[in-house]
Amino acid sequence: MPLFEIQHVVPLTDAQKDDLAEAITQIHAIKFTTPRVAVNVKYTDVSKVLMYIAGKRRQGNHIIGNVRVGPSRPQKDFDDECLEILAAWNKTVATPEEKTNAPHLDLRLRSCFLLGGMVTGYEAGFIIPPAGGDVKWLHDHFASFEAQANAGDEDMADLVNEIKERGMMNNKTVF
Repeated sequence: MPLFEIQHVVPLTDAQKDDLAEAITQIHAIKFTTPRVAVNVKYTDVSKVLMYIAGKRRQGNHIIGNVRVGPSRPQKDFDDECLEILAAWNKTVATPEEKTNAPHLDLRLRSCFLLGGMVTGYEAGFIIPPAGGDVKWLHDHFASFEAQANAGDEDMADLVNEIKERGMMNNKTVF
């Protein structure tokens, strides 16, 4: 449901990409009622892209997340999510070891923007629910998820397992 784009000017290893994608997935899935299978992360190398900050040519690392907003998601939750993503970036990319190995690179995360303009979307065969409507959506589509999982869809199998492991169907757990 959300789509996070990591725009990076520093070279990232596959391990760094994997770790950062996992961290962002975990942060968003825990903070909001979003199954992990619905958290999308995309990497874009912008080291050769002309960018301006304050009217001057600058390069930097940025994370832009397109997310769903609604009354069940207060501003503070999004503020906290930005700070948690920053911490994940610093743990994964801007480590002391990396700073020593590449002192000429700006490893900082210059910005993290969460954009709340997502009105609707189609993902994995389903129209996505509104913010805060995930539990009802899971109930409404669980039989379809199971059927697709039983037919060999690995993502749906992961979703069904996550729903069961986290107790999402009992409507008592906010995930």
